[in-house]
Amino acid sequence: MDPARSVRSSRAPYEARPGRRAVVVPDLSELQGPVAGVVELPHRLFWQPDRHVDLDVPGLLAWMYETVLTEAVHPDELRAWLHGPTLIRLWPELYVPRGVRRAWEESHPVLRARDVAA
Repeated sequence: MDPARSVRSSRAPYEARPGRRAVVVPDLSELQGPVAGVVELPHRLFWQPDRHVDLDVPGLLAWMYETVLTEAVHPDELRAWLHGPTLIRLWPELYVPRGVRRAWEESHPVLRARDVAA
């Protein structure tokens, strides 16, 4: 057996970034997060002094989804900040790491179908 190959196969198949695996919930209906108004992201997800995000400003809702999808390390973070139907609607335009996109589309084919249809 090729040692380099065994190292590659032991890594998580999908990463949000090097060393951090992509986190996915098993059911999109679990995602009940906010879709409007001003929210304050936890420091763990967004490292700025002012972590307030006005989701009614065009583009900021999608930006927040990109941030949460990339930075989340636990499904509870996804449940708190994402909303299933909104994720489906925004998915084709979200800029997320390849590993995040693959993990979510593999677990939720409706996202992949939506991406193709867009």
